[in-house]
Formats: sequence, C-alpha cells, structure tokens
Amino acid sequence: QVQLVESGGGLVQAGGSRRLSCAASGRAISSYGMGWFRQAPGKEREYVAALNRDGLNTYYANSVKGRFTISRDNAKNTVYLQMNNLAAEDTAVYYCAAASAGSYRYWGQGTQVTVSS
Repeated sequence: QVQLVESGGGLVQAGGSRRLSCAASGRAISSYGMGWFRQAPGKEREYVAALNRDGLNTYYANSVKGRFTISRDNAKNTVYLQMNNLAAEDTAVYYCAAASAGSYRYWGQGTQVTVSS
C-alpha cells in the first residue's frame, strides 16, 4: 500500500505559476497510474490530470490542457503538477491519487491552492 503526501499549495496571483508535489512512501509510484484531482468550495471533486503506470502517457481535463503538466520522478518517488497561467477558477484543494486495479484507491490529504485575481 502506498501513502501519499501533497505539498506546494499556497496563495498565487492570477497568471502566476505553482508546482505541486506528491511524495509517495510504502511502495514505488511506478507501480501505479497516478492522478491529480481538485475540489473547489461547494463543488464536487473533479479530475485534473493523469499519468499512466509506465509514465508514457498523460491525460488532462479540458479546463487545464495547455496550462498544467503532470510528471513524475521515480528516483524521488514523487509526482508533480506544474500549473501555469493560473486563474481564479483554479482555486481548490488539490489531491493526488494512485490507481490500482482500475480505480483510484489511495489518496493524499490535499493541498490548498488559492489564486487571487
């Protein structure tokens, strides 16, 4: 079983950038497909980006395509979400998750990103 801890959240101005990290322990992230999700106040959690297990393919929600990049560093056992050109609607708690047997089973505690306009 893998444990996930997100970091890197904070307050950023609109148009700025932020990189979130998701540090894994207990098992190698290369064993899992990895994803980032977010939940804004009063809204349901939504998918943001994903990276398949072999790390060769990435997927993005339309709302972040071209602005966000998911990546991983196997040596550091860490997944990243680089977020550029941030907007107020990107304000949310961001979660990373690890997929096993076709579903996201392991979740971090989340990190808050607030974009000021």
